[in-house]
Amino acid sequence: MPPEAVNASDDRGAVLEARGLVKRFGAVSAVDGISLEVRGGQVMAILGPSGSGKSTLLRCLNFLEIPDEGEVRFEGKAVRAEDRDLDALRSRVGMVFQQFNLFPHLRVWENVALGPRVIRSESRSSARATALDLLAKVGLTDKAEAHPSQLSGGQQQRAAIARALAMEPAALLFDEPTSALDPELTGEVLAVMRSLASEGRTMVVVTHEVAFARAVAHEVVFMDAGQVVERGTPAQVIDAPRNERSARFFAR
Repeated sequence: MPPEAVNASDDRGAVLEARGLVKRFGAVSAVDGISLEVRGGQVMAILGPSGSGKSTLLRCLNFLEIPDEGEVRFEGKAVRAEDRDLDALRSRVGMVFQQFNLFPHLRVWENVALGPRVIRSESRSSARATALDLLAKVGLTDKAEAHPSQLSGGQQQRAAIARALAMEPAALLFDEPTSALDPELTGEVLAVMRSLASEGRTMVVVTHEVAFARAVAHEVVFMDAGQVVERGTPAQVIDAPRNERSARFFAR
């Protein structure tokens, strides 16, 4: 199914922008002068070999890594590491990690409700109601009272997605969300992500799931050695790559 059949990117303007981003670790530039723009309702998939800088780029977009050079803009406004509202930015740009990062001592619904309770000071009853709605959305109604250790990996990742949604983010960032899962559980998580895309969620997805990127993404970005090697629609980048490096990658 082509991306336009899943969700047509709208004309809400840029939600997230990177302008000349650079992030170094010692002498290595993990992100080397990258500029990109994620528009409202757009699904951007970032692909590339291990070590190409994909996850570092994603973490720079919400300042989990502080860029050494360049600029990140959120809804048209430049974001700086010293901004007092940096936590507010992170609450508007949800993050789903490779590892699920659920608090083991909290029940599933409590994990989902934690952000609204701590950051928004929502009442326990209000946050619980929201959490239960979101757990239903990701197919985990029957696991609300369970602890994370009682869930499969796919269920834990779906709970992590519900947790990110609880803050009503303007954009969702996914960092290899299925890399720790076996194929059957991967399908569970990708189905939820497809549903979110069909709702018009703005998403940036670092993934190795090429079929998912082909079906859902409006734009595919291929990275290597910290740089954007090629970008375009899935048909352009995945099915008919122009660059020799990306052609070798997708030919595997």
